[in-house]
Amino acid sequence: MKLSEIKNYLNSLNSIQFSLPDGTLVPSHFHVTEIGHIQKQFVDCGGSLRKEEVINFQLWTSDDYDHRLSSSKLQSIIQMSEEKLALDDLPIEVEYQGATIGKYDLEFDGEKFLLISTQTDCLAQDKCIVTPAVETAQTQCAPGSGCC
Repeated sequence: MKLSEIKNYLNSLNSIQFSLPDGTLVPSHFHVTEIGHIQKQFVDCGGSLRKEEVINFQLWTSDDYDHRLSSSKLQSIIQMSEEKLALDDLPIEVEYQGATIGKYDLEFDGEKFLLISTQTDCLAQDKCIVTPAVETAQTQCAPGSGCC
């Protein structure tokens, strides 16, 4: 989801809910403690220079159980962040504290925002010798091959 999309969805919401990948809702007394502009420059395992750029929302809960973030308040936080950080319409990633800080993509189901699990991956599969597990199992563990 891009920044323009969340702003559009917020226009139609009276309350804001975030759902974790397992369906559990982030407690309704959450805060958005940061909106950031993250630029990452890195070299992948194949030697290619890469860049990523996202807008980061950090969600946090505390013991102030009566706190509720309204859609208009979140819109004002976004607007202030856009002005101070000169934000473009970039993809949003969300951080939320579980056993460790989780990093999620964001989607909307018409009622609530969905935190979508992210995965690591080899970005240079054409240069690396990475054999998919299914292919390995089929070619090396065929019946009668002696590997199983």
